[in-house]
Amino acid sequence: MREKLLAVCLGVGTSLLLTASPSWCQSQPKAVQELDLSPDIIQSSPVLRRWRRIVPNVLDEIKNDPSFHTLARLGYFQFSSKGEAIGVSVGVEDVFIGRSSLTVSGEYEAAFHGKREAYGADLHYYLRPLGSYVNFAPVVGYKYLQTNHSSTDGVNLGVRLLLVLSRSGAADFALTQSWVSPSTNEEVGLTTLTFGYAITHNLRLGTEFQHQSARKGKDSRLGIVLEWML
Repeated sequence: MREKLLAVCLGVGTSLLLTASPSWCQSQPKAVQELDLSPDIIQSSPVLRRWRRIVPNVLDEIKNDPSFHTLARLGYFQFSSKGEAIGVSVGVEDVFIGRSSLTVSGEYEAAFHGKREAYGADLHYYLRPLGSYVNFAPVVGYKYLQTNHSSTDGVNLGVRLLLVLSRSGAADFALTQSWVSPSTNEEVGLTTLTFGYAITHNLRLGTEFQHQSARKGKDSRLGIVLEWML
């Protein structure tokens, strides 16, 4: 029985037993140190060397290790309002600030022809543990928008919903609703849907749809985005 529980602590047992006995795994550093293994095997295993020093709280690490990645993004978009145009965007998403739940994102986009431009930066503070598959974050930042109808800039306030389909970054879905210059005559509502999926170990292909709603008119854009996982 002792050997079976020890195997669980070393990560070769079943996840059911690990979940059922986390306190045992945290209280047996001597058992790990007294393994009947040759020094060569221990030295060749980073996991064994680490666990000989201290037995980690595996469940806590899984809970708090981010389930999503920082992304560098390059996009190609088509705008669907009157006088259709195409353009590009560059940006970064969810750059972690230290080991906190606070991230920063920024983006710049412009059309090849026509008066279309947007740029800004936002802070996201994720309310659930970073390892969660479902997370929520208030959005606070600044944004400048210029379309065929008008231009506006100011504070950007909203909320973001993140659904992580794979902790490896293989796939996730995000919905963001925000308002630029809220409660003013120039208020613009932004609804953004994104879906990304991995095509290589570090490269993802994403799709993004954004709808803009303002008193002076509505606009939308649809695009394809290449994302590099950092």
